[in-house]
Amino acid sequence: MKNAFYGLLALLITFTLTNCKKTEEEVKGLGDVVIEMDNHAGDEILEFGKSYVTAGGDTVKFSTFNYYVSNFVLIKDDGTEHVVPKDSCYFLCKHDDVDSRELVLHNVPAGDYKSVQFVIGVDSLKSVSPVGDRKGVLDPTGAASGMYWSWNSGYIFVKVEGTSPQAPIDPGTGERTLEYHTGLFGGKDSPTLNNLKTVKITSAAESARVRDGHTGDEAPVFHLYVDILEMFTTPNAFRVADVPTSHAGPFSQKIAQNYADMFLLDHVHNHQ
Repeated sequence: MKNAFYGLLALLITFTLTNCKKTEEEVKGLGDVVIEMDNHAGDEILEFGKSYVTAGGDTVKFSTFNYYVSNFVLIKDDGTEHVVPKDSCYFLCKHDDVDSRELVLHNVPAGDYKSVQFVIGVDSLKSVSPVGDRKGVLDPTGAASGMYWSWNSGYIFVKVEGTSPQAPIDPGTGERTLEYHTGLFGGKDSPTLNNLKTVKITSAAESARVRDGHTGDEAPVFHLYVDILEMFTTPNAFRVADVPTSHAGPFSQKIAQNYADMFLLDHVHNHQ
């Protein structure tokens, strides 16, 4: 009887150690995380040229929706953080370029991640760094063309353009246009507004399970909804007739406060 007990105990210990070792092996190594940006206008998928109604009751049609996101941090279930290397976490998302809205974070330590944190915009350090250090989507003469203010040595964080019957007629185009180009990182040679906004998205359900070698179609996905209509409401609701355009003026701060909550988690998808 005693031999049977000790035999069972040894078997149980072996089984426990084997499974612990297996679990430990599963969470070692590196994998990818995908952040998918799914642009919406309220409850609808965003379509350029389609009419939508703002919280203030204005009818709007959009023709441009671009935004920078950067400085990504992934947060595990236990609270530990993985800070994505700085030169690997600047992305320019364009609504008319689907591929630009699927962001891949490489070489993420294996583990279960419940939160993703990022900045809307391009931080001050990168904005004032030598032009030669700003490549890819940050190249003012290349991919960043149209998303950069040379006079301010700074990037346009969020660019929204379109038309609205409530907007005044633009003498240059003869159309009733709306135009919101929001940037400003605090200033290089003199102080400006700082419209950089930090967003933290947390999954209350499934965490993103990063495992060794899981890249491409095997990588977990944070699927985010990005609501362009948040530009016009909460905490600063406004009418297009009152503010049809905004660039670097004081009102840009209110627009930045509005779009700070335009990112919402739809779901986390794990392929394995």
